[in-house]
Amino acid sequence: MDCPEFNENKLKEEEKFDGYYAIVTSEWKESDDKIIEIYRGLWKIEESFKITKSDLEARPVHVSRQDRIEAHFLTCFISLVLSRIIQHRLNNKYCVSKILESLRKVSCSHNKENIYLFDYRDDVTDEIGKALGIDFTRKNMKLGEIKKILGQVKK
Repeated sequence: MDCPEFNENKLKEEEKFDGYYAIVTSEWKESDDKIIEIYRGLWKIEESFKITKSDLEARPVHVSRQDRIEAHFLTCFISLVLSRIIQHRLNNKYCVSKILESLRKVSCSHNKENIYLFDYRDDVTDEIGKALGIDFTRKNMKLGEIKKILGQVKK
């Protein structure tokens, strides 16, 4: 039986590729740029599943009726789409987790009569407001002003 030998030349050849990420694909007719674009798209899909499971808490599902399960996942999917749209409108400056974290902290309290107090804002919510044409920097607003903003956003 032959004893394995260390191949110094093979080691030197392989060292040329240290630090590089290799992609193995069956799409041999596509250009390098096209293959990279395809794999970036797959990465985005994987990231979307991660966001859906962790940040949007799609699992575990605490409902048992089929219609409620479907409604739950539809809500999660719509939330994912809206999060991605916001992320895109912010030029991918923030990850979806950071956007959701900031939006979860936003709250509004009834202060007196027709005045509502917005208790939280940060850089992310300010930039979301700029991107969507909503002034989140105002602390106090009347109900009519809030309804007007909601009406404009629906358009």
